[in-house]
Amino acid sequence: MPSHPRFAYKGDRLKPLRAFCQTARLGSVSRAAEALFLSQPAVTLQLQALERETGVRLLERSGRRLVMTAEGEALYELARPLVEGIDGLDGAFRERLRGLDAGELNVAAGSSTILYLLPRIIEAFRTAHPKVRLSLHNVTGASGLDLLRADGVDLAVGSMLDVPGDLDYTPMYQFEPMLITPPDHPLAQKAQLRLDDLSPYGLILPPQRLTTYRMVDLVFHQNRVPYTVALEVGGWEVIKQYVAMGLGISIVTAICLTDADRQRLAARSLAEYFPSRSYGVVVRKGKYLSPQARAFSELVRPQVS
Repeated sequence: MPSHPRFAYKGDRLKPLRAFCQTARLGSVSRAAEALFLSQPAVTLQLQALERETGVRLLERSGRRLVMTAEGEALYELARPLVEGIDGLDGAFRERLRGLDAGELNVAAGSSTILYLLPRIIEAFRTAHPKVRLSLHNVTGASGLDLLRADGVDLAVGSMLDVPGDLDYTPMYQFEPMLITPPDHPLAQKAQLRLDDLSPYGLILPPQRLTTYRMVDLVFHQNRVPYTVALEVGGWEVIKQYVAMGLGISIVTAICLTDADRQRLAARSLAEYFPSRSYGVVVRKGKYLSPQARAFSELVRPQVS
């Protein structure tokens, strides 16, 4: 037996790999056939030919879906960027000929990222590449990741705690956790601030489904310190306004604090108790990034003067 499989000189390796990648992504031969504009038997034949050539089982049924075997996952990790690179070659080549001053770029980000982190980056990108059509998609959490996986956006910018295996996250900024209170609040002047000093005061926090609330709850429970939530409300701007009005105190990430905020609020670091939050770029593993997306990613990096 030869040490390596032999393939026909004129054999088309791309077709079975494309059929495999689509089936693995969609979990169904019929859906893969629709995506490829082929018949189901044609896709089945391509998958069978690929399994014969590799000598291993690549897909198996789990309920109503087809899922990858361990060997299938290994091939998928290698094949997906190749297939996407070939399928996107025409567009990438045209973009390269035109340069960066053309085309479009889609970026996903949450409200806080769009409001506090991206303005300088957007301004720099628009100045350097005025003819690129830039679209910001205001999405967070699972919705943003689904959009990224479906190629609805080129990349995402935001904060991640748990990074799924199919995504790459490059953190670029770190922001401390901060306690914010009205300027005349007892905690604003307290010499040494401890976590249990917060217990008597109601917290204003984002909704429970969001990372900030879950992190606050985890830290208080780990330290066995009781706390109360006076109000749940979405949006750092609303939270800061309510704290300034004396409706409660809050724990926010330093990214949302501006010079104007520090004139109406007292802010103190809680880095001793809560972890810092990182912000950076999220992309799908193996995805070809256009010149526009690469240029934008470079601008997200902190500028060293």
